[in-house]
Amino acid sequence: MFVISKLVWILAQPLSLAFILVFFAFAASLLRWRSLSILSAMASVVILFVTLYTTAGNLLMQDLEERFPKPAADPDSLQCMIVLGGAFENEVNTVRHGIEFNPAADRFVEALRLAQKFPQSRILISGGDGSLSGIYEGDAAASERFFPLFGIARDRLIEERQSRTTFENAVNTKEFLASQGLSNCLLITSGFHMPRSVGIFRKLGIDIVPWPTDYRTDGQVRLSLDFTQPNLNAQNMATAIREWYGLVGYYLAGRTSELYPR
Repeated sequence: MFVISKLVWILAQPLSLAFILVFFAFAASLLRWRSLSILSAMASVVILFVTLYTTAGNLLMQDLEERFPKPAADPDSLQCMIVLGGAFENEVNTVRHGIEFNPAADRFVEALRLAQKFPQSRILISGGDGSLSGIYEGDAAASERFFPLFGIARDRLIEERQSRTTFENAVNTKEFLASQGLSNCLLITSGFHMPRSVGIFRKLGIDIVPWPTDYRTDGQVRLSLDFTQPNLNAQNMATAIREWYGLVGYYLAGRTSELYPR
């Protein structure tokens, strides 16, 4: 399932679909299937235009981020927090042994802030190597270098190093929580990733408090043309579409409590 999901995403992401449609258009033209060639070319252009030059991806991202609003204030007390991996540049860190982050760094920045405010809390980091090759260290391993730099003792960390997917995050985390006698932890992950994560945790009967971070939109996005930042538009479109693939796929596989949790 893990390998299949990776391969499906390689082919099904928006820019890949646009390229595949161009290929079909070219092949259809060689076979003199004029109508099919024109339709494929037009579909490719539409996908590229919507992905690069509209706010459609940002709008999809915003909707995902708003399903679980962040609480207005910190809790009065905190026993534990679960930080889902996906924030470190694992390929770079494996070689350079550093703590290089990607745009999801806020997951760990927020966890650090809470860990300093609640010194009695435990931090469960769930994240192994999610690559197809399986040769890189994961977020849990990198976090062992990150948190002590800011005075967080290693004995407060619980490292779950085996998970490669969000579903495995939840399954493995459930075992760690049971072994440590922990419950009602904050679940820290990106806002756009929270609906799928909560759906899986609910399905497995894990009591958590959603604590979204790493927002990619300002909450005021409207559908419009946007020629100023095609790279960012494409990135947000791909991220949002990937989450929706995950939501639908996990729901059909019976791994989430509902299609679009709130």
